[in-house]
Amino acid sequence: MDWNTIIDMVSKVLNLRLLVSALIVVLAIVIYKLIMKLMDAGEKKNKKGILDKGKNRTYFKLIKNLIGSALLIFTVLVVLQVNGVNVTSLLAGVGIASAVIGLALQDWLKDMIRGATMLTDDYFDVGDMVKIQGKEGIVISLGLKTTKIKELATGNLISIANRQIESAEVVANLIYYKIPMPYEVKLDKAEKAVNDIVEIMKQSNVIKDAKYLGVTELADSKIEYLCEIKCAAVNKYQVRRDCNKATIEGLNKNGIEVPYNKLTIIEDK
Repeated sequence: MDWNTIIDMVSKVLNLRLLVSALIVVLAIVIYKLIMKLMDAGEKKNKKGILDKGKNRTYFKLIKNLIGSALLIFTVLVVLQVNGVNVTSLLAGVGIASAVIGLALQDWLKDMIRGATMLTDDYFDVGDMVKIQGKEGIVISLGLKTTKIKELATGNLISIANRQIESAEVVANLIYYKIPMPYEVKLDKAEKAVNDIVEIMKQSNVIKDAKYLGVTELADSKIEYLCEIKCAAVNKYQVRRDCNKATIEGLNKNGIEVPYNKLTIIEDK
């Protein structure tokens, strides 16, 4: 048998392995897309059922991520086996190499551990409004490695490593709004205006409830009256805009000017 024959046989074997590997990858992609399509259809069907609860949605998203990861690992192992790699021996050697891999993948392992802790300790769920690294957004995906939020102010999609998630704050479904009032307005007239403003606030379709709490601050050029506004956290920016509008309408209704900083200039004679 000459070298040309050997090379030709090896080439055929390699081509066959490449073809089988490609078919396995394509099959894995088809299976993944089919599973995701079925799960998405089930999610839409049960949108107002069992998956309507935040915790259930979180676990559902996590299961989808785990299925994708498991299918990827299985596909890689099968492709390696087809191409002559002894997968059994490879897996047996994982224990020996785990220390080295652990050092190389410290951050990745921290993400996984933190992701598991987030789920068991109920940090937050998919659909919750959170504040992370100074940015506020809705949690749209919670995985073992990363958490994805949609920033409320810009609509940008932000992916954050789970090891950095411990600084996250869950945004409450209420805000505290200060109504400014000039010092010249007497208390009884000011509180009447505040109550009128609160009633106007309640007319907003994004405000669930509003109530006057009392005087909160004596500022340089105004007295501030505090109100508690109940609303969905996702609507907080619109709520503040509606509160500003209600404040102007309420002050105008009571013949009160919106207070502003005044500069007094004294001329030397």
